[in-house]
Parts: sequence; structure tokens; C-alpha cells
Amino acid sequence: MSLFGDGLDAAVQKSFTRPVPKSAGAQMRYLVKQLKGTKPVARMLRISQRTVERYVRDQIKKPRPDLAARLEREVNKRWQPQVRARARRKAATTDGIVVDTRARLGYTAPIGSTDQDRVRHLTVALPPRYAARLFDAQQAGAGEQQLREITAEALKEVYFQDGGRRAGQLEEVRFTDIEHVEFDL
Repeated sequence: MSLFGDGLDAAVQKSFTRPVPKSAGAQMRYLVKQLKGTKPVARMLRISQRTVERYVRDQIKKPRPDLAARLEREVNKRWQPQVRARARRKAATTDGIVVDTRARLGYTAPIGSTDQDRVRHLTVALPPRYAARLFDAQQAGAGEQQLREITAEALKEVYFQDGGRRAGQLEEVRFTDIEHVEFDL
């Protein structure tokens, strides 16, 4: 499970204009239409082509839990690509992104400052350039650590340094022991 990647996906999914198909048959029909055939769907889901055809015709209604999870994940990944792209573009150019987290945050600063790590609950609106960096990194296949570093850098600038108005000597923000992190557009 990817805390940051899944969080970014969930934020984008809130912008969907139509509900994602719920039944296994509807999900399977959507994937068959997207991938232009039952054979690629069967290969992707690691099931037989015949099984895909039976779901499409509603001859099978209830998939095994592992298949249901794969099916839902693949449909969510492909659902409303234009709406998804528009939401990302809007966040990256005009709106920015809001991060809500409860984690241990501290920072590296010159001697004499109170840089002690402590658990904080923050809800911070990040500027569009950080939304763009997060989405670009996610699209490029960045790992959890890289997404965490981008978020920590954004919190450093926006929360700790208040856009350059304070804590100018701050060097690095430590972002550890993450209890939760959620993004919103």
C-alpha cells in the first residue's frame, strides 16, 4: 500500500463526475470496452478468457475477494481519464493541493533553535507548483520516499518558513512516523 500515491489518487477520484461501476459485470464490461477485447482483460486480471465472458454476460456475479480487488483497482485506474487529467492540471496550475497529515515533524536548523521532533496534525494548502511536482513524480513512477520528500519540502516552505517570512535558516524537514496523510484538490 502506498500512502502518498494512493492519497493522490483518492484526491483526484473525488473529482469524478459519474460513479465508478459497482457490479462485477459492469466493471468487466467497462474493461473489455477499454482494452478492446476479452483476451487482454483476461491476461491483465490473470483469469481465463471464458471467465471474463461469463462476467460480461452476468453468468457469474460475485468474484473471489482477490479478483474483486484487482478488478476494482484496474477500473479505478482507467475511469474518466479526461476528468482525472483536468483535475490534475487545475491543481498544478491554479488551485494547488491541500495536505492533511498527522506525523512526526521536525527540522534541521542552526544550533540554539528548538528543532525537536514532535507529532503534529497539519492541514496545509500547498501552492500549485508542489501539486505539479507531486503529480509529475507520481506519473513518472516515483516511489513513496520521493513523494514524501516533495511533501516535506512543501511543508518546510509553506508551514515552517511561511513563504520566506520566518525560519530562513531552516535546512531540512524530517517527516516520519506518519499516522495518516490525505490530499484534497
